[in-house]
Amino acid sequence: MIFAGFALLAVGAVDLVRQFVPRRWIGYLVILVLLMVLGSVSDALLPMLGAILIAAAWAWTMPRDRDARAGFWPAVALAFIVALAVVWVGGRADAGMIGAAWDLSSPFGPIPFDLAVLVVGVTAFLLESGNLVVRAALSGEHTWRPADAGIAVERADLPDAASVATSAATVHEADTGADAESAEPVAPAPPLRGGFKGGRLIGPLERIIVLLLTLAMAYPILAAMLAAKGIVRFPEISKDGETGARAEYFLVGSLVSWVIALGAAFLVWWGVHS
Repeated sequence: MIFAGFALLAVGAVDLVRQFVPRRWIGYLVILVLLMVLGSVSDALLPMLGAILIAAAWAWTMPRDRDARAGFWPAVALAFIVALAVVWVGGRADAGMIGAAWDLSSPFGPIPFDLAVLVVGVTAFLLESGNLVVRAALSGEHTWRPADAGIAVERADLPDAASVATSAATVHEADTGADAESAEPVAPAPPLRGGFKGGRLIGPLERIIVLLLTLAMAYPILAAMLAAKGIVRFPEISKDGETGARAEYFLVGSLVSWVIALGAAFLVWWGVHS
């Protein structure tokens, strides 16, 4: 269980640094020091080193400035690894130096150190890493356009007008055999849609709420919340016409986000009862 907690914490912290910290090397250094301290005082150096390797592999296979090399399959591999660590290995009887002084109670009973690390790691992963997984799942579908689907996309995630025009001119030249001087002018790409980028905040909040409601077994409230989201987006989805782009985008993004949250709830539930 401690390995799963460290791995999720490392991955989630790396994605938060990549998103919000201008000088990333400082954030990476803080994460490294924090993991080393936690691994040392909890007698979990090997799980800590494994978590660092997983975070490095995650940052390489799930970049922020371009499409993921392997789609969302790194997320599937991570889910399998952490689930195996929680279900098969479980919690430890001895948490090292910090275990002797650790005393955290809750209305449901004492919370072991390994379980606390797992909860913190799950929460960190649901924040920004969940957004990255959803974006990787959606990037595999090339038939929809962000402006048509009504989503907020960062400028860094899309090519600029100059690169679009250059690519289009190259394709035109290859198709017609004409040189660059005789190529027809290419219209510049339309500007990005402005407005409030609520998707980056709605996604993490939604996943956290799904996690809490699932653990609290408040299934009617959970069902009502998910249904309300569909009702709110129905006017936009109903404008699809024959393409179905908005509906597909909404369903794929929502289902992937919900699966992440439910998987996190399963890990915490199993960790509590193991």
